[in-house]
Amino acid sequence: MDPILKSLTLVNEVSLASILERITNTDKAISIGFLNQYAYNLISSSDAIKANFFDLDYLFRDGKGVELACLYNNIDPQSNLNGTDFIPRLISQLYLSNKEMTLFAYGTQQPWLDIGATSLFNTSQYYSLNGFKDVDCYLEHNLQYQTESLNVVVLAMGMPKQELIATQLKLQSKNKMIIICGGAILDFQAGRVKRAPTIFRKLGFEWLYRFALEPKRLFSRYVVGIPLFFLNVYHSSTKRVL
Repeated sequence: MDPILKSLTLVNEVSLASILERITNTDKAISIGFLNQYAYNLISSSDAIKANFFDLDYLFRDGKGVELACLYNNIDPQSNLNGTDFIPRLISQLYLSNKEMTLFAYGTQQPWLDIGATSLFNTSQYYSLNGFKDVDCYLEHNLQYQTESLNVVVLAMGMPKQELIATQLKLQSKNKMIIICGGAILDFQAGRVKRAPTIFRKLGFEWLYRFALEPKRLFSRYVVGIPLFFLNVYHSSTKRVL
């Protein structure tokens, strides 16, 4: 089996409920991330990046590309699970559990950082740093402010930086912690980035909508990245045969 796809936590709506329960009741530091075609390409390009993604406790399938890669490898892709939908659901589940929490938001920049974090957490009581600092800054900040309650850390500075920080935070954590690699989640929550219409999301073409809005920034990720992704998937299957 493709080692990248093998690392996935594949879920359906039934199993997702039990996984949410397990995450909510963690008694240690755990990390959560998402595998899309861009992440697959990053993993394929670097052993260091691969190690950080493989260190995630939960790596969910995100997007049409990885669905097709699963089917090509005779794997049931099950449900699509992107961070924009999953993370607010997880936060709501945590609030329903009535757990005492210490909240952290690391990523993007002001004013979107505070707008997005306040919207996501439904409170202004959280610790935050923008997404453009050195890795050590987040580690030192989190070590200073984490508590014995459940610490919830949302990393929203993009791949592969957030996965590196997730690995390091988990290593240094002295308390219960849920570390979430959220990409543009704070920008989405702040309204800085628009969600694709429902029809695009249902068909798995949210990436196409985003590309239409930001063609220059996303040219390399999609126009170059999508053919590279399928080439990487093919090479992975060829290596297994050989």
